[in-house]
Amino acid sequence: MSHLELAGLSAYPESRVDYAGSTYFMTRGERMLGVIGESAGFEGTRHEASGALLCPLTPTNAAALRRRLPWLNPVPLGLRTSAGFGDRLGLATPGHVLAVRGTGIAPVFAQQSVRENARTHRTPQQVLDDAMWGVFQAGWREPWGADADHLKTPADAEAFAAAGYTFYTIDPGDHVDNAADTDPAATLTAKVDTLPWDILDSSAKDLEERYLKVLLRLGRFNLYFDRPVLLRAAAKYGRAVAHTVTMYRHLHTLMGRRPWELEVSVDETATPTTVQEHFYIANELRRLGVTWVSMAPRYVGRFEKGVDYIGSLAQFEAEFGRHVTIMHYFGGYKLSLHSGSDKFAVYDIAAKLTGGMVHLKTAGTSYLEALRVLAAHEPQLFREILALARRRYDTDRATYHVSADLTKVPTPDALSDAQLPDLLDQFDARQVLHVTFGSVLDRFGGQLKAALRSHEDAYDEAIRKHFVRHLEPLMQ
Repeated sequence: MSHLELAGLSAYPESRVDYAGSTYFMTRGERMLGVIGESAGFEGTRHEASGALLCPLTPTNAAALRRRLPWLNPVPLGLRTSAGFGDRLGLATPGHVLAVRGTGIAPVFAQQSVRENARTHRTPQQVLDDAMWGVFQAGWREPWGADADHLKTPADAEAFAAAGYTFYTIDPGDHVDNAADTDPAATLTAKVDTLPWDILDSSAKDLEERYLKVLLRLGRFNLYFDRPVLLRAAAKYGRAVAHTVTMYRHLHTLMGRRPWELEVSVDETATPTTVQEHFYIANELRRLGVTWVSMAPRYVGRFEKGVDYIGSLAQFEAEFGRHVTIMHYFGGYKLSLHSGSDKFAVYDIAAKLTGGMVHLKTAGTSYLEALRVLAAHEPQLFREILALARRRYDTDRATYHVSADLTKVPTPDALSDAQLPDLLDQFDARQVLHVTFGSVLDRFGGQLKAALRSHEDAYDEAIRKHFVRHLEPLMQ
């Protein structure tokens, strides 16, 4: 029996750290930070039997612990194979650690978009602190990242930078002109003429000179632009490129000397990114001095929330391979799989074709695994959540790419307790439960989190088991 147990404290064994003359640990039950030794900067009460200062998990104590234990600070992860673990509840990181430990995959444990923060009523600082406490509890000592996901405006970045995020995902989707895919030539010409050429540091004439005279022999295929293809690419993505440049320059100023890295995301758009459009985006960004570590084009097929890839795998593999060629042409960056949760059919393809130069981004699947645990252990609460999700689906689905048919989702009273967990394997139910998380947390957030605390080991194991399926194909 340990000294702490003799003193009446139960601690997570993986959390114990003896460092620079002090000991740190996290208690079970009502989770508290324990500090034995030098405790300046921490706020708490003294536990007489052990001599430890027991500190609530507050922002002040999180900041103090990060100053003491440097590995609790997120860092840039570079070109390593990586995976983002979004956590809408702030409870999943210990399970994420169990899944990623020993894989060699670099984890991004703090990942939340502005949209998700708004729906969960959390701040970037809360998301980062929750992930850090999970990292500490689980004894993770290796590098990890923090992703300010899907930033759309310069103002979006402020709170993430203040909190210490290291990975910034710019989402210029609002500036992508999807109509350009079908616009006639005259309309495309007019759109290109009115691009923000001051930000792009160019002109329509210079654009044509840069692209129309070039034939690139890329080994697997030749790449060239005729005038319609070039005008379509520029009309569709020119304003998105300009917005990305503006965001990048703002971040460069905001972050100062602090290390950080950038991801460019154009995945949440109506139509796929062609290989010529990928080249145009990358070439223009590079010309304008932007550096990035990963890029998320809009791939062929459908990457809907919470379910596997929908579409032809043969077509995906062929087109993805061409995107890989463009990636290598520009010196190498990772291709990112957004809405990557549960896309088991494409992981092996992506990992093999990129040689591991891939970033997987997941979010809602950890929440769905929480509901699976709830269905098994707290069936009445799960039934109430299911009923609310069915009522809210038509409203809450508005900002997500989903195709669930609500009529195929059973009502709560149509299933026995034993059948409830199976809903988390059913296409339509998964999507309905996935996109209604904000409404559910507004009504049941406290009860849901308390239930998961009561079944902590089951939740950690559910997360571990589920994410092993995500990560094993990436280990090439």
